[in-house]
Formats: sequence, structure tokens, C-alpha cells
Amino acid sequence: MNRIFPCLLLAVLTPVAAAAQQKIGHISTDAIMKQLPDAQDAQKQLDALVVEWQQELNNLQKEWEDKFADYDKKKLIMTDARRAETEKGLRDLDQRIANFRAQKFGQNGELFQKQNELMKPVQDRVFKAIQDVAKEEGYDYVLDKSGEILMMYTNEEYDLTQKVLGRLTTMAPGQRQN
Repeated sequence: MNRIFPCLLLAVLTPVAAAAQQKIGHISTDAIMKQLPDAQDAQKQLDALVVEWQQELNNLQKEWEDKFADYDKKKLIMTDARRAETEKGLRDLDQRIANFRAQKFGQNGELFQKQNELMKPVQDRVFKAIQDVAKEEGYDYVLDKSGEILMMYTNEEYDLTQKVLGRLTTMAPGQRQN
């Protein structure tokens, strides 16, 4: 028992001593992106596209609803051939709506591609600035509190958000520091 306790104590205290020598900081990429002019411009472009595409989608859906309402009123007096033709037209329009939605808003749709095209350069700049600040300040870890990381407590002394923003404002949008 006397030999087990010191070994157990050493095993518990060794990680604590090692952690005491590490420097950990945190940032908020959400706050950074909201304050960066080029990120705001990219978001405005994306929002404009969404509004335009959503309007087109709404127009197609309205067209379908109007055609269906007209069909529903007249279906009892239509010939079988005319009814089948109208139903096929409704199915085709419904398929066009589904295709448009997938093409614009789907997992690999135009919105995803445009978002990647516009935001990736900004995200790369932010990541580079985070790395630079962390290296210059001697941080071992920098956590992003914007994501799904749950932090019950953070010492604001280690919040690097403003330093990263400062670095980004001194760096031109197309410029990469080494």
C-alpha cells in the first residue's frame, strides 16, 4: 500500500504539471468573420444569390400551385387524355422544382460552391493570422469558442480574437504573410 500511493500520486500529478507549462488561448471565429469587411462582402454576395434563387423557386412553386388549382377545378370535365396530359405536366413541373432546388441549394449545389469560392480565401487568411498570433505569443493550443466546443469557463486574458482581428486589418485581403 505504501508503494502504490506514491506511484498513484505521481501518475495523477504528472499530467497536471505538464499542463501547467502549456499555454492555451481561445478565439471566436464568428466574431472575427462578422467584423472582417471582406467576409461581410462575401456574405452579402451569397445572401443576394439566395434571395434571387429563392424568388425563382417561389415563382416555380406558384406556377405549379396555379396549374394544380386550375386542374383541380376542371379535372371532372376533362377527357382522360387531357387529364393524363395535365397530370404529366404537373409531375414534370414538380420535377423541375426539385431539380432547381437541388442544383442551387443541394449538398454540392451552386450555393455550396459559391460559398466555398468566396469564403475560402477569407477563412485561409483568418487561419493564417491565428497561426501567426499563436506562434508569436507562444500558445500551444488555440480553441475556437464559436463551434461546438463547449467551454464552461474561459479566462478572457487568453482571448486572442482582437489580436487576430488586428493582424487581419494590417494584412490586405489578397496578401498572405509568411
